[in-house]
Parts: sequence; C-alpha cells; structure tokens
Amino acid sequence: MATALDADKQALLDTLTEEHRLLDEQVRHLERRVALTTAEQAEYSRLKKQKLLTKDRIARLQT
Repeated sequence: MATALDADKQALLDTLTEEHRLLDEQVRHLERRVALTTAEQAEYSRLKKQKLLTKDRIARLQT
C-alpha cells in the first residue's frame, strides 16, 4: 500500500514541480519587459503568489 501512496505522492510532486517551472517562465517573461501595464502588474503579482504557494506545497510533500 505504501508503494501506491509513494507513487501518488511522486506524481503530485512532479506535477507541482512542472507547474512551478511554468510559473517561473511566465514571471521571467514579464520581468524582461521595460514597463508593465496595470493588467500586467496584476498578472505579475498573481503569478508570484501562485509560484510561492506551489513552492510551499512542494516543500510540504518533500518532508
């Protein structure tokens, strides 16, 4: 039974790691811009928060 739980945990960890990587790419894309519109600033903040939440979930799974 532990093997199935470990596999599920690893699958979730892989998914979250990929999500974190994609969020990081989006954040970096916006950071390369000279100036951000109001909508882009809001998106940037949302992405940073989501990235941090994802990182926290990854850390909890790894413990």
